[in-house]
Amino acid sequence: MLVAAAVCPCPPLLVPEVAAGAAFELDALRAACTDALGVLAAARPALLVVVGPAGQGGGGAFPQGAPGSFRGFGVELDVRLGQGAVEGPALPSSLAVGAWLLERTGRWDVPVEGLGVEETLAPERCAETGRELAARAGRVALLVMGDASACRTVKAPGYLDERAESFDAAAARALGAADLAAVRALDAGLARELKASGRAPWQILAGAAEGADLDGALLHEDAPYGVGYLVATWS
Repeated sequence: MLVAAAVCPCPPLLVPEVAAGAAFELDALRAACTDALGVLAAARPALLVVVGPAGQGGGGAFPQGAPGSFRGFGVELDVRLGQGAVEGPALPSSLAVGAWLLERTGRWDVPVEGLGVEETLAPERCAETGRELAARAGRVALLVMGDASACRTVKAPGYLDERAESFDAAAARALGAADLAAVRALDAGLARELKASGRAPWQILAGAAEGADLDGALLHEDAPYGVGYLVATWS
């Protein structure tokens, strides 16, 4: 059963070494993510799964100790998913950011696994995947990585789309209230047009939370680079 979840954005700029001189601009976002992970730790899960978007062909399960890297962003920084080390495919960047968040917030004495999700995954399949994750252990926690729209300003990666602000507001309300129906109702086609990478991971969370009766809290909402960043907890 799902006992807690933290929802965090996944821009590599969250890592100060990647952001370099602009790192201070996301200090408040990092602090909110740290608070969200504190909720996961307090829930004392038996299994922690990091769920995040992956490019086409880059999805699938990643075991504890899977390697990740930020070298593609010009930084000699490597991470591992939880404790230990295994050889295998590198984590997609969203899971690498999740692994970095876990490393910076302390030692996790529980199994930590990863799941990369293709952003085109249908809502029905997202719900099924969430239910499967929740059934993995008696106390499951999810670290759910993903951004809201990338179309909030003319300088955003997806340029300005007038629909982006209302989409992000609906996502923030749904995640902040742990409203499963509202999360499931987020339009997959619109999310794809707005480059909202969090849609599929969020809907996996909604599937995992069925029957768990969790309360939600929205800790942070901003769009500093024209990309919506949301931080929320369910517990």
